[in-house]
Amino acid sequence: MKRVKWSCLLILTLCLVYSPTLSAKTTLRYANFFPPTHIQSQLAESWCKEVEKRTNGEVVIQYFPAGTLTKAPQTYDGVVQGIADIGMTVLAYSRGRFPVASAIDLPMGYTSGVQATSLANAVLDEFQPEEFKDTQIMFLHAHGPGLIHTREKGVETLSDLKGLKLRGTGTSGLVQAALGASPVGKSMRECYQMLQKGVVDGSSHPMESNKGWKLGEVVHYMTQNFSTAYTTTFAVFMNKDKWAKLTPEQQKTITEINQVWAIKHGQAWDDSDKKGLAFFKEKGGKVITQSEDEAAKWKAAAAPVIDTYVEKASQKGLDGRAIVDFIKTNM
Repeated sequence: MKRVKWSCLLILTLCLVYSPTLSAKTTLRYANFFPPTHIQSQLAESWCKEVEKRTNGEVVIQYFPAGTLTKAPQTYDGVVQGIADIGMTVLAYSRGRFPVASAIDLPMGYTSGVQATSLANAVLDEFQPEEFKDTQIMFLHAHGPGLIHTREKGVETLSDLKGLKLRGTGTSGLVQAALGASPVGKSMRECYQMLQKGVVDGSSHPMESNKGWKLGEVVHYMTQNFSTAYTTTFAVFMNKDKWAKLTPEQQKTITEINQVWAIKHGQAWDDSDKKGLAFFKEKGGKVITQSEDEAAKWKAAAAPVIDTYVEKASQKGLDGRAIVDFIKTNM
């Protein structure tokens, strides 16, 4: 009888140890700085749910929006260090750290988020940047044309920018300076209050932010400077050790999901731009268009930003010209 009991106990133990459902389940934590109401946050959360669904519950992801797990500038390091397992952040918040990817943000004259997102992932595939070696990159996405918005004074010409303080980060700040404004490097989360309190005169941001971050409530002029439109690259990445512990099948599934969600994020930026423009106008905002001559002047003024990038990239042993030319050729 004792032998039977011990045999049953052994069988039960082996079942618990080798049960696929119990042993294969992995729980991961995803850190994002976007507020939960923002479409980019909602897409990130839907990515988590899709991963759980497609892996039959073997990979479960706990989602932490609004910087509750890691703040935006610390998210990349937070994932490397294992504070979070997955993260999404703005690469420009770590200025100088991602030299290849920073070329994507240059004032190339972007027309849409779909275009910018496609180019971002094309650069990733083409150049396989060493700068991401500490994590497993899921995908990149990028917003539509970044434009100048102001509070009290509409900007029609380059001379109108003189003396204006504009919130911007990374490349957008460099573009502001090249155009004659004074950039103030602060994150998007700080932008609303800075504009509301008059700490800055304006901001460079895509149209979507007028609704997504409610900036349309505190800016009253939008200059459609499309000829110098930049983008901002966002990256979704995973801790390398956590990625390595997933099964090949789970990795394959997540890679397939990434390809779909990159497109979703890009399209969402464009859909949000339309809503952001409508919200801006509803709040009484005025849209300022540019003539071809004025647009050409702005493009010429911003050109040194691209030239400086090429020079600095070369100093780091990178072929900056090849990266820039690749982006221009594929626009």
